[in-house]
Order: sequence, then structure tokens, then C-alpha cells
Amino acid sequence: MTSTAEPRSWLFVPADSEKKVAKALETEADAVIFDLEDSVVPDRKKAAREIIKELPKRSNGPHWWVRVNPLGSEYHKDDLRLIRSAYVHGIVLPKAESGVDVTELAHRTGNIPVHAIVTETAASLFGLLSYRLPGSPLVAMSWGAEDLSAALGAASKYDAEGELSFTYKLARSLCLAGAVAAGVQPVDGVFADFKDDKGLKREAEAARREGFTGKLAIHPAQVPIINAAFTPSKAEIRHAEAIVAAFEAQPSAGVLSVGGKMVDRPHLVQAKRILERPR
Repeated sequence: MTSTAEPRSWLFVPADSEKKVAKALETEADAVIFDLEDSVVPDRKKAAREIIKELPKRSNGPHWWVRVNPLGSEYHKDDLRLIRSAYVHGIVLPKAESGVDVTELAHRTGNIPVHAIVTETAASLFGLLSYRLPGSPLVAMSWGAEDLSAALGAASKYDAEGELSFTYKLARSLCLAGAVAAGVQPVDGVFADFKDDKGLKREAEAARREGFTGKLAIHPAQVPIINAAFTPSKAEIRHAEAIVAAFEAQPSAGVLSVGGKMVDRPHLVQAKRILERPR
């Protein structure tokens, strides 16, 4: 992918496994997240940092991100020392509760790009508008249901019909709105059943329709499905190009007819976004 494009697929990989890291880097993921947090037990965190530190820099392939341990964690400072010595594109900050957390991280690391996971604690649900801070290194926001479920003491995040319960649908929607308000990429959360390709496809396509522009992945097999879901079709690209061309030809128009349908300025904004997506 190009350095300026928003990643469609963000693939988590436990950073303490050289085999899994190597496999992740050979996928078509737009971004690989080397995980130092939940998937790495305490006595393996040092080894995980060493594996990341020794990775040879690449000029192509996925962006490299590191999910550090949360602010206040006993492992956080050691993670930041790694960031200063290893080649990575950015930091994934888990359990972020407000834009202040991103600012605090920036003070410790400089303006390295930050992807914040913003719905993993009870308090975080009340801070989704606080990420609109000038000069913030924030570039993406995603949401998580597993940690939130544990934080709330829930027996399950699903209702009796097997759908996400209202609380988690709310968290997802707040993440989407908060990211758009902050002018950063909205990234949908993980689909836990990595063997259910149809379910993942359905969820990823729904996320794109709602406004998300990427999705977290937990297994290499999920990457092609996610990339396909967030890649505009040829028909969508042609239609978007037609809308942009129509408004360029009549820049003072508020409403135009394109392909037999009326389009207005919001359609122009959407068309430009489609043309900016990876193809």
C-alpha cells in the first residue's frame, strides 16, 4: 500500500512468536500490529520486544505498528524504549479513555502516529468526543468489545439472538462518530471466529457501508476478505469519477444529474473518499 493510504486491514500478531511474525509480514495486510499486550504473557514480553527490535527494515509491504501495554502498566515504559530503538510506523494504544491519553503518549514519544483503541473501559464510553485535539498525532480509532465486556462484568456481549448487545453496538457507533469528528480513520473491531469467512465478509461489508474504512484482523486468513470488503469495485470507482467530473465541469452547481440520478455536495464528498481508498 502507499504510505498515505489508510490501511484496510490491520492484522494483530503476537510479537513473541518469530514464526507468526514472519507469516504476518508475508500476508497482504496493509498494516501489521506487533502485539505486546494481551497476546503476550508477562514473562515473554521482554523476548517479544527483542524480536521486534531485531526485525530488518523493509522498504515495501505492510506498515509496522506496535500495540504497547496501556498507560500506567508496569510494562509501558519498556515498550516505549523499544519504540525509540526499533523501526515502526506507529503505536497502537489500548484502553485509551480520552484524547488526553493520546496527548500524554505523544509527550513521551514525540509525534509518532497513534492508533487508539477507545472503548475498552467503562470510562472510555464517555470520552469519544475528546479526541478532537489540535496537533494530536492520532490517525486512527478502533473499538473493542472483549475488554469492555470484562470491564463491565458482563456474562456475554451477545443478546439472546446472538447479536451484539446494545451496549456494544453503542460503543461501536460512538467509535465511528468520534473518529469522524476527530478527522481520523474509523476502524471496525475484530471478528473473533476466524474460521467463519461468510460471517466476516458480512460484518466487514456492513462496516464499510456504515462508514468504517478498515477493520482489525486476528488471523492471516481474514486479511483477503477484509481487503476485498474495503476496496471499491470498478463500478463504484467509475461512478465516483463521474460525480467528481460533473462537479468539476459545473463548480457552482449544488445539485447535478449523474447516471440518471440526482447527486449533491455530500455525494461529491463521498465520491472523493472512494477515489482515495486503496484499490
